[in-house]
Amino acid sequence: MDGGLFLELRDLSATRGLAARLAGALQGGDLIALKGDLGVGKSELARAVIQARAGAAIEVPSPTFTIMQDYPLDGLTIRHIDLYRIADPDELLELGLEEAPAEDEAWLVEWPERAAGRLAGTCLNLALEEGDQPDARVAHIEGDEGWITRMPVLAS
Repeated sequence: MDGGLFLELRDLSATRGLAARLAGALQGGDLIALKGDLGVGKSELARAVIQARAGAAIEVPSPTFTIMQDYPLDGLTIRHIDLYRIADPDELLELGLEEAPAEDEAWLVEWPERAAGRLAGTCLNLALEEGDQPDARVAHIEGDEGWITRMPVLAS
């Protein structure tokens, strides 16, 4: 993957700002792989992306137990997927996740490593880690060819 970014997010407001920029850059067929340790803020980032795309503070529960939750917003369905409870990548077939996102879908996938490389789409890897303050985060972002022209928007 090309076009890597390293962003220091000083507080929750900065993280939500990144989420808003990401929401505006989403296109059909995108797959956002959200990586990081338990409790680092992957669900919070996904929630902020969905709310920014909705233009309102809609309820966005974590899909830890439902695994998937769809949000039809502005001609694009954002599918929030949490693979934490997936024990075997073959379970993706049962969930209908064996194909790339459709042209009118974008997927936000937490714990993508549990899919063992079986997810496809125009991929953006976004890894979060804790920063030096309680709400600070560091984001490492890498995008494939489909993201090269959109990456500068995420940095601004």
